[in-house]
Amino acid sequence: MSDHPFGFSNRDDDPENKGPEGSGGSGTPGGQPFGFGAEGFDPAALGQMLTQFGQMLSGMGAAAGQGSGGGPVNYDVARQLARQQLGSTIEPVSAGSASAVTDAVHLAELWLDGATTLPTGVSRTVAWTPNDWIEQTLDTWKRLCDPVAAQIAGMWTTALPAEAQQFAGPMVGMLSQMGGLAFGSQLGQALGQLAKEVLTSTDIGLPLGPTGTAALLPAAITQFSEGLEQPEREILVFLAAREAAHQRLFQHVPWLRQRVLGTVEDYARGIKMDFSAIEQAASGLDPMALTDPSKLEELLGQGAFEPQTTPEQKLALQRLETLLALIEGWVETVVADAIGDRLPGVAALSETLRRRRATGGPAEQTFATLVGLELRPRKVREAAALWRRLTDDAGMEARDGVWAHPDLMPGAADLDNPAGFIDSLIGGGTTAFDDPLAQLAETEARERAQENERAKGESDADEGGQPSADEGDAPQK
Repeated sequence: MSDHPFGFSNRDDDPENKGPEGSGGSGTPGGQPFGFGAEGFDPAALGQMLTQFGQMLSGMGAAAGQGSGGGPVNYDVARQLARQQLGSTIEPVSAGSASAVTDAVHLAELWLDGATTLPTGVSRTVAWTPNDWIEQTLDTWKRLCDPVAAQIAGMWTTALPAEAQQFAGPMVGMLSQMGGLAFGSQLGQALGQLAKEVLTSTDIGLPLGPTGTAALLPAAITQFSEGLEQPEREILVFLAAREAAHQRLFQHVPWLRQRVLGTVEDYARGIKMDFSAIEQAASGLDPMALTDPSKLEELLGQGAFEPQTTPEQKLALQRLETLLALIEGWVETVVADAIGDRLPGVAALSETLRRRRATGGPAEQTFATLVGLELRPRKVREAAALWRRLTDDAGMEARDGVWAHPDLMPGAADLDNPAGFIDSLIGGGTTAFDDPLAQLAETEARERAQENERAKGESDADEGGQPSADEGDAPQK
């Protein structure tokens, strides 16, 4: 699977793909899209491109079946390809497995009550098959994928030369359809792989499932447990505790879900595109070859869409990586406090999950496919160390209170220097963070008072009243 979003690759980073000096790395004069030169464009070339894309889309449509899908991503294709990877041998969850999942979540919730101030966020517990996971998480994947795909779809028109805009109507429609099929195919491949291995609905740190639903996948947990020293029942309780802890965080930190999704949108707004790869993919293409989905995936793997990394994107990815690491680190800390003394193998299981990511597990592959991001285990380890030190030095209430507002959260630099962040909370005679909610309420009250004072002054001025000599000499509030 590609390490770049939707099969993207940054050709500017590959010296073998560098064009002649001054070519903009696209291999065409001036880096102009579709070979349009700086001196204008040839309408005949545009017609040839329309023909090529028409042939390409005809073959891709046959490969996609009847699913058309709306919007920038064809989710009918994504669902179809994901299910094809699973095959037809998926067995339903047995009654015994479903009951075991319910009991594990219930036990984990009881233990978590003593390890965090956040109350339970679970209103429903379910056991999913891989097919259930695909269906129940697809709505969230739409929110994650649409911003990136929509940004690229919009650039197909803005990147054309001005003279070509009037001729581009048919081509824009074809490009949009092709983009939807391409993104749908790449997403389907990623989801199909992930559905085979994911253990819970929050396994990759995101709230993918319905709100308040704790979901575990018994078949994947059984496979994950093979070769481990801990009994499968203990592993099930451990994973149930992680799922329940994630649910508490996403349910009772109202800004968190939107902040994660908004950061992906920030990434999307920074996308820039090199259209030369689309031209190369269309040239000399045999449309009949695309009736085979594997040929379509091979085409996408050649880098048909190639956004270039911008400074804005790098900042957005850093913010997303930091936030996801803080989520994962908090969950590790809370779960260790809740069940560490009850299940001695918790530390080993946590390390197993870290290694799973370090070797390129499903979470790493999905993030690489989606936004070109790998959630590095080093960041998770640093985040967990920060939450541990904060718990030991300031207490559980102060630790959980940091989630009250995004401005209170540690940043990337704080992961490298947790002592400085903790000192800002409890050191130097500062008591502002002893109760973050109280501090936030005090700040809002002060701002409201200042706003009322300004409004009162403006009202007095509108009435034409002049302050008396005594009022003028009085100190301003």
